[in-house]
Amino acid sequence: MSREDPDFIDSVDKAFQVLMVFSAENPELGVSRVAELTGLTRATVRRLLLTFERLGFAEMRDRRFRLTPKVLRLGYGYLSSAPWWESAEPHMRSLSAELQESSSLATLDGGEIVYVARVPSPRSVAITLNIGSRLPAYPTSLGRVLLAALPEGELDAYLATVDLAPLTPYTITDRDQLRTILHGIRRDGYALIDQEREIGVRSVAAGVRYRGRVIAALNVSANAARLSAEELRERCAPMVIEHAEAISAEIAAR
Repeated sequence: MSREDPDFIDSVDKAFQVLMVFSAENPELGVSRVAELTGLTRATVRRLLLTFERLGFAEMRDRRFRLTPKVLRLGYGYLSSAPWWESAEPHMRSLSAELQESSSLATLDGGEIVYVARVPSPRSVAITLNIGSRLPAYPTSLGRVLLAALPEGELDAYLATVDLAPLTPYTITDRDQLRTILHGIRRDGYALIDQEREIGVRSVAAGVRYRGRVIAALNVSANAARLSAEELRERCAPMVIEHAEAISAEIAAR
């Protein structure tokens, strides 16, 4: 790509590859492990990590590197430049209080969803998700709403390359079946997931729109032992749609 595009800076691409390899599973990494995970040479990785250290984005202990809080400035730049998510929080709190379930707001980044706001339930589902948490899009209600909103060409490209891993016995892993479901979401205006990402968790989501396009998805999640799929569809889906439309209207009026 860098050789074909004169505006593409290869060194910046490599720097972000190194930054993104750090995660909850890999909070501390040595040069060799980062090189293995990124496919970059040890010499390149070493220079990049030492540059991050000198800039304050990483620290080194016992030849292992860890990111510092300064990295949060990168994420805050996105949140502060897209203040519409702040309009969503009061509606999310209202939705969560009405249903006594957790509520989340997410956007699409490639094949993953990224949580940008979350209101936990007083009787929270036993999963821990925070702002910035990422999940695969295909087995989540938030992700399916966002995937359904993609132009057909982009959806085709996604379905052609995504690894539809069976996370639970209920996960949809057939591409044609998933496409049919996504087309149904476009028609119905909401997505319902029944234990496809995690056993015991059901959720329903609807799109938040701005200037005619879906920019985020809003959902509620519930314990499957407490709320049936039918109850989620009949009682919760209309409320999620209503609050998503209210958020959309408030964003448009800003």
